[in-house]
Amino acid sequence: MTHKIAWMPGDGIGVDVMDATRLVLDALEFDAEYVHGDIGWEYWCSEGDPLPQRTLDILKSTDAALFGAITSKPADEALAELSPELQDKGLSYRSPIVRLRQECDLGVNFRPCRALPGNPLNYRDGIDLVVFRENTEGLYCGVEFFPVPESVRSALSDANPRFARFADVPEQEMAMSCRLITKAGATRIVRAAFEYAQKHGYPTVTLVEKPNVLRETSGLMVRTAREVAADYAGIEMWETNIDAQCMWLVKNPEDYGVLVASNLFGDVLSDLAAQLVGGLGFAAAGNVGSDYAVFEPTHGSAPKYAGKGIANPCAMMLTAQLMLEWLGEADKATRLMEAIRSVVRDGEVRTRDMSGDATTEQMAAAVAARLDG
Repeated sequence: MTHKIAWMPGDGIGVDVMDATRLVLDALEFDAEYVHGDIGWEYWCSEGDPLPQRTLDILKSTDAALFGAITSKPADEALAELSPELQDKGLSYRSPIVRLRQECDLGVNFRPCRALPGNPLNYRDGIDLVVFRENTEGLYCGVEFFPVPESVRSALSDANPRFARFADVPEQEMAMSCRLITKAGATRIVRAAFEYAQKHGYPTVTLVEKPNVLRETSGLMVRTAREVAADYAGIEMWETNIDAQCMWLVKNPEDYGVLVASNLFGDVLSDLAAQLVGGLGFAAAGNVGSDYAVFEPTHGSAPKYAGKGIANPCAMMLTAQLMLEWLGEADKATRLMEAIRSVVRDGEVRTRDMSGDATTEQMAAAVAARLDG
C-alpha cells in the first residue's frame, strides 16, 4: 500500500533532520509518495502567512504529515521582518503549528520520552514516560487581547468582582490571554491517555493540573478525568499539581508512566521529561485527530545550527517511527526503533550533543545501515 505523506521541513534544522530521516525511511523501503508543504518563517516574511492555504489543502489529500521545525518570534519582531509591502496590512503572526493543530482538530498530542540504553545523556536509565497534552484549548487557544477592548473589560467587571482591581489599568498597560477548557476537549485527551495506558500495559495515569488555584478550568479537567477513569477499572489515576509534579519527575521519574495535562502544563511537562532522556534531540511527538495526524520532533528550528550538519536527527527518526505505528506499519516501526536503539547503544556514531563528532547525515546513515543489514 502506497501512503501519501505531507512533507513539511519548515525552518532551520527542520530541513536537516527531515533530509536525514528520509534516508532511514528509504532504507526501510517505506512505500510512500511525499508531497512538499510550505510552512514556516519564510512564508510569513514573504506572504504574511506561515501556513498558506495551499499547505492546508495538501493535508486534506494526504494520509499523514511529517513536520520538521518552525521559527517563531514575538509579535513586534515578526512585524519588523515582514516584507515592506505587507507591513501596513494589519497582519499578525500566529504559530503555524498551533494553528495547524486547531485547523485539523488534532486534539491529542502525545510525547513518548524513553531512555535509550547506552545514551550518555540519560538522567537515569530505565525512564519510560509518555506525556499526553491537550492540543487545541487552554492558554494556547489563541483568544488574546492587547489592548483589552472596553467591551471585554466591562463584561469582566460585571461578571466577576475580582476584576475590579484591574479596572483602572491603562489600556496600553494590560494584555490578556484566556485559558479555555471544554468538557469535550478534556474528555478526549484523558480518554486517549487511558487507552494508551491500557494498550501498552501502564498501571497508572497521572493527571497534572492546578485545581487549588485554577479552580474552574483545572477543576473541570479533574472532574472530567475522574469520570473517564471510572471506565478503566484496572488503571489507577493519580492527581498532582504541576509545580509538585515537576519536582517529583526529577526526584523519582521511574514512578510515573502515562501523564496527562492541559495544553500549557503538558508542554512544560514534556520538555522536562525529554531532558530526563537526553534532551530534545530524543523527543518525538504525534498530533492526532479522529482521522489525521501530524508528527513532529519537539525541538525548535535552532537557526544558528541550520545547514551545519550538527543537529541530532534521533528525535525526527523517532517521530517517523510514531508515524509508521499510526499508519499500521507495525513491522517497519519496530525495525526502525530497534535500529535507532542499537546505534545509540553501541556508541560508535554520536552527534555533538552526545559528545561525538558525527554529522546529522552520518547518524541517520548509521541507522539506515542497520536497517539494510
